[in-house]
Amino acid sequence: MRHETQATTRRAVTWDRTTYDVAHHPDLGPEPLRRLGAGETAVIRLRGLLEPPDFDRARRSALDLLGSASTVNYSNGSLTTVGPYLAAHLDRLDPYFEQSARANRRMADAGFDLPARVRAALRRTFGLESLQPAREPDGRAYGEAVIRLHADGVRNPLHNDHIARDAQGTGLSLAGVVRQLSCVVCLQECDGGGELITYAKPWEPRDERWKVPTELGYRAGVVEGVPRHVFRPQTYDVYLINPTHYHEIEEVRGATRTTLGFFLGFTDDTLTRAVAWG
Repeated sequence: MRHETQATTRRAVTWDRTTYDVAHHPDLGPEPLRRLGAGETAVIRLRGLLEPPDFDRARRSALDLLGSASTVNYSNGSLTTVGPYLAAHLDRLDPYFEQSARANRRMADAGFDLPARVRAALRRTFGLESLQPAREPDGRAYGEAVIRLHADGVRNPLHNDHIARDAQGTGLSLAGVVRQLSCVVCLQECDGGGELITYAKPWEPRDERWKVPTELGYRAGVVEGVPRHVFRPQTYDVYLINPTHYHEIEEVRGATRTTLGFFLGFTDDTLTRAVAWG
């Protein structure tokens, strides 16, 4: 385990990332997840979670899927993904589940099993009792993951992801999630830029005064003076963040920043049973 100091300090608060060499220390137990969920860690970086040959094979399979990417445009940004992003479809759930079913089939047909491989590795590493793709009680399956593309010149505005807040009133079982984390696999790093910036501040209701109307995200004032951590992922990195904290991605330069991502939703504070969705 290695603590990497690249943080801003405020009132003796250190907002940092922790790197674990999983190849040599594969059994971490749930404590790192607890610290991440409690806001004590900015980023968990897992080195050696997957064998390089498995990773390279998955990257080749991912190339077959990029032709099915779709883009949702906003005035201050865009979302380009293979597979639908749930938070962008909460007002039209039937199309979301239809798109999820198609995306899951396309990934299976392409032999792209990276989401399942990563889930299995996370389950072993953190000693989880279960980590399965999310389903509704009626059998509707969520997307297992999304492949996210940040092309040259694209950035991701300051925002947070909070399914227990956003899914209220939809009838979705994910509205009952008590802890949400995010897992990201870096399939291709960019030539420059593309840094993930996470802030030591979780969303709270009073923050809505900083929301940008009709656009993505929040104005910068919501995190003024808050400790932040800057992390530039490299190809082969697997990392986790607490997405209910504010975060953003700096403008990408050169090669497309390509990642696989999914959320983890825990049903209680023991952090031993979770579901995953894109």
